[in-house]
Amino acid sequence: MMRLREAFKEQFLIGAAVNPVTLDSQRDLLIEHFNSVTAENEMKFERLHPAEDRYTFEAADRLVALAKANGMGVRGHTLVWHNQTPTWVFENEDGSQTDRVTLLARMKSHINTVVSRYRGELYAWDVVNEAVSDSGSELLRPSKWLDIIGEDFIAKAFEYAHEADPEALLFYNDYNEADPVKSEKIYTLVKSLLEQGVPIHGIGLQAHWSLYHPSLDNIRVAIEKYASLGVKLHITELDVSMFAFDDRRTDLTAPTEEMLALQAERYGQFFRLFQEYSEYITSVTFWGAADDYTWLDHFPVRGRKNWPFLFDAKHQPKPSYSEVLKTVGLTL
Repeated sequence: MMRLREAFKEQFLIGAAVNPVTLDSQRDLLIEHFNSVTAENEMKFERLHPAEDRYTFEAADRLVALAKANGMGVRGHTLVWHNQTPTWVFENEDGSQTDRVTLLARMKSHINTVVSRYRGELYAWDVVNEAVSDSGSELLRPSKWLDIIGEDFIAKAFEYAHEADPEALLFYNDYNEADPVKSEKIYTLVKSLLEQGVPIHGIGLQAHWSLYHPSLDNIRVAIEKYASLGVKLHITELDVSMFAFDDRRTDLTAPTEEMLALQAERYGQFFRLFQEYSEYITSVTFWGAADDYTWLDHFPVRGRKNWPFLFDAKHQPKPSYSEVLKTVGLTL
């Protein structure tokens, strides 16, 4: 079988998000097809730094060791996010909200400790994740980082990360990145950071897409908009849900032939687009590797299975896999 990483070696890295369970259960598939991995949760603030005086690096170290042993790159995910950050970060000992100076010091200490630990071993970091507002006129979403530090918390995070590892590529990462309103905000934010001389090297397009949304035209427009800034683009969390977001069905126990065919068509379209812009897109990471595990199981509908990847629950190639190979003139 043609390996994904071999099929696209001239265009971009092919990555997968992993966790401590899938590092074992999907190990053979990961080693065969992928040349980049991202920690699904194990490098997030709450997992690495649960208390001010305690770091827990074991799971992240294991991931990095597996990648190193098998010639894979690692994308770090993520340093500063409004979610999955322990409450101690934003509080004083008495439980009151801390101040700007203290929070900046904690941010710098965390980033320096984490990024320095993996200096030279990770090729990229999602430095700030999902800081842009989804709707309305405001640019940035409300968060404790914004409330306590102010808008420059983003610039500071990039500066601290660059100090800790000057060679790592530093990304701003977000979802709904092809939505016309939100993509304009992401563009505005990154353009502003670049104009301030902030060491930001790229934009991460999460690409949590579905059979029906977003449109290929909107994705293309967003890619061109971001590429016009002269930064690198990474597809960071790719999956193609079988369900529209407002589809609440729970009765399906397997994808229909029609769903599989439509998913294959979508994946083919996406990978042709990625190749068209491979001058800018240097890494494509799936948010998982095969259908036996996905964050989309039970989200946004409890009790529902999803099948968003190129490989099925038994790690066998789906029609989507064949369609993706066809985009580089290969067959199964």
